[in-house]
Amino acid sequence: MKKTVSYILSIIFYFFYGILLLVFHAMQWIGFTFGKYKGHKIAVDIMNCSFTYLLLLLGNRIKFINKFEIPKNVPLIIVSNHQSMHDISPMSCYLKNYHPKFISKIELGKGFPSISYNLRHGGSVLIDRKDPRQSLSAIKEFAQYIEKNKYAAVIYPEGTRSKDGVPKRFSENGLKMLTKFAPSAYVIPVTINNCWKVNKHGMFPLGIGINVTFEFHEAIKADSMEFEKLFEKVETTIKNSVV
Repeated sequence: MKKTVSYILSIIFYFFYGILLLVFHAMQWIGFTFGKYKGHKIAVDIMNCSFTYLLLLLGNRIKFINKFEIPKNVPLIIVSNHQSMHDISPMSCYLKNYHPKFISKIELGKGFPSISYNLRHGGSVLIDRKDPRQSLSAIKEFAQYIEKNKYAAVIYPEGTRSKDGVPKRFSENGLKMLTKFAPSAYVIPVTINNCWKVNKHGMFPLGIGINVTFEFHEAIKADSMEFEKLFEKVETTIKNSVV
């Protein structure tokens, strides 16, 4: 019975998801064309929160756990495990006041309504994982951009999504570049739980009745310790809270 319901709800979900992608692609274009960064951001914030609330249609619940104050008016580096494409919009919606920007693979820079436009025009960075020189250079410029504007950079050091919730090995290169060229930033580890279950059967049908949590840990001043110790602390903090 539950699987039958999941098929029905998944069809309804994708119907509205597809419509929203097209609508917000147009809204982003209008916002960017006539309002530049501010106009575009308004459209993106509404889009990400809409996609977050759309998950409720599947009977899923999104909960943010944050016992610590997020520093304001400083650059932020959000480091998180990665379980599903559906963990991006909730993260963006929750952090909308901090102007979250993402490090994403270059393949997503075209061909995907709304998503590609946002990545190209919203301040995120596209990296070619087959070209280390391009990747490191792009992340360096991205870090300087974050430092200058006091925005939030979101990085998934696993590099790809975990299909079973078990974190993959964390790569240190991206975070190392970010902390080096955004020295005044605070690093915030985030642990995502259960979002992988939304796609446990792949793209279809989607998981239903899932309680997804985003746990924000205490912020760490990027230059408060040697990078090796910082990296170890961030990775350990995130992985120890995965259930």
